Amino acid sequence: MCGIVAIVGKSPVAPLIVDALKRLEYRGYDSAGVATVEHGKLGRRRAEGKLVNLDRRLKDEPLGGTIGIGHTRWATHGVPNETNAHPHFSDGVAIVHNGIIENFAELRDELRRDGYEFTSQTDTEVVAHLVARELAQGAAPVDAAHNALKRLQGAFALAIMFSDDEDLIVGARNGPPLAVGHGEGEMFLGSDAIALAPFTNSITYLEDGDWVVVRSNAMQIFDMDGNKVERRRQQSLSTSFMVDKGNRRHFMEKEIHEQPEVIGHTLAHYLDFTKGAARPFDLPFDFASLDRIAISACGTAYLAGLIGKYWFERYARLPVDIDVASEFRYREIPISKQSAAFFVSQSGETADTLASLRYCRKAGVPIGAIVNVRESTIARESDIVLPTLAGPEIGVASTKAFTCQLSVLAALAVRAASARGTISPDQERAMVRSLSEVPRFATQALKLEGQIEQVSRELSHYRHVLYLGRDTNYPLAMEGALKLKEISYIHAEGYAAGELKHGPIALIDEQMPVIVIAPHDRIFEKTVSNMQEVAARGGKIILITDRKGAANATVKTLETIILPDVPEFVAPIVYALPIQMLAYYTAVFMGTDVDQPRNLAKSVTVE
Repeated sequence: MCGIVAIVGKSPVAPLIVDALKRLEYRGYDSAGVATVEHGKLGRRRAEGKLVNLDRRLKDEPLGGTIGIGHTRWATHGVPNETNAHPHFSDGVAIVHNGIIENFAELRDELRRDGYEFTSQTDTEVVAHLVARELAQGAAPVDAAHNALKRLQGAFALAIMFSDDEDLIVGARNGPPLAVGHGEGEMFLGSDAIALAPFTNSITYLEDGDWVVVRSNAMQIFDMDGNKVERRRQQSLSTSFMVDKGNRRHFMEKEIHEQPEVIGHTLAHYLDFTKGAARPFDLPFDFASLDRIAISACGTAYLAGLIGKYWFERYARLPVDIDVASEFRYREIPISKQSAAFFVSQSGETADTLASLRYCRKAGVPIGAIVNVRESTIARESDIVLPTLAGPEIGVASTKAFTCQLSVLAALAVRAASARGTISPDQERAMVRSLSEVPRFATQALKLEGQIEQVSRELSHYRHVLYLGRDTNYPLAMEGALKLKEISYIHAEGYAAGELKHGPIALIDEQMPVIVIAPHDRIFEKTVSNMQEVAARGGKIILITDRKGAANATVKTLETIILPDVPEFVAPIVYALPIQMLAYYTAVFMGTDVDQPRNLAKSVTVE
């Protein structure tokens, strides 16, 4: 979603803000802007499109000033253009905003009656006018901001600046994340620690309902009633990561190739490869006493959870309720006190997932957070954090975060099965051994890159693609389809192969490539039957399998991608890599913006 950076500094801040915003590009955005105060006057530069356009604007029309706010916008209210880009101004007030002001229409009508004119289509401009009206009525800047904040309904993060005070920024959080960075004689605000990494690694995270008064030498946090509150100052881990493409064309390509390493790190955190057992880390529940678990997530993280459901139910004999978080939060499912809940999110800030977590919290259910950001809101509100250790994932389409989420869920399934006595010690050792081999299998899968690139060139000529799979390969088929449509804009759907006759077969013709994910497992022959149905109707089949599967397919394919022979248990993690590479190279041939596909955001922090 939108990115916020603000600095109360000692030197000209406009170029520093733009550089920091570049570290937030992974969130997705359609316009950008920066505003500063110099000699009591607000200055602003905005541009539609990428930050390079804002950079160009600032070179032609520089901004001075040692205090400023900046923003990358992902459109919610109003089309993506310069007029709707942030910051927004009103009578000496400048503001940037992430989120949605739910009562903006009511407030806008009220402000119009008071004579305020609106130049944009955004909900954000309402906040600027609210603060300006408070100033006009005699309130001091801090009080004006606080009074305006109390009128707002919705999810938002805000940074507010005033022309009359060149040593003040007011920030606020109600949902989307916002952090304060501490410097020497300068202070910072940012949507996450990555944005502030060049300036400081000393961070204070605001909690929901907090607002903060930031000056160059101090900051003070308040709750919405105006009471002072204390929040922990901590060292951020984000500054230790280099966020660059290395020698790759795109972040997504780099992150695909990082998977053997990060999968290994993640698995080693949860499994003792020497003993062949799950590590005995503390959990807020006993798997042996649970009657079921709930899993909720969004997008790719949900599909990771769906594969986890197969693992928990098959190996640990533990029933799993799973739903996308946007449905989970409103379904009002009954939750037993003998249950536990896991919430999966790369960013740890996904709004619907967080709301679902809070629903389970009210039900008194112990909660685990499977997240990539240990300092995130979902992590902080959970009973235990189960980190994925993927490192910063900059490409909007998730790759390494997905396989690390699968790695955590697989390790937890082993732990649960062992605790419940549904596997023997020998079986546990075999499963741990299989997982220990995944980084090697993943490395072997990456060596198929050349073949997959050629297949993708062919795939880029089509406008519709069908993915099929059975068992754990069914959610993997959905993930493959999601990846392809996310970044190449080719329409794709993932189906359970057994459902082919129940509707999707009507789509099959020579213009419909069908990607079949089918390692040679206990149901391979069933999938071959579905492939024969596709071939009989002229469908072009791309088969992803292993050597035995390729030898026994008995169906002509457009291409067969042969992966290493891997144990059935770990196959979803390994088979994720070729479907990611297929999507990546197809998008490259299509000429799309691979790392920042249109209309998408990395971290969806509003409903």
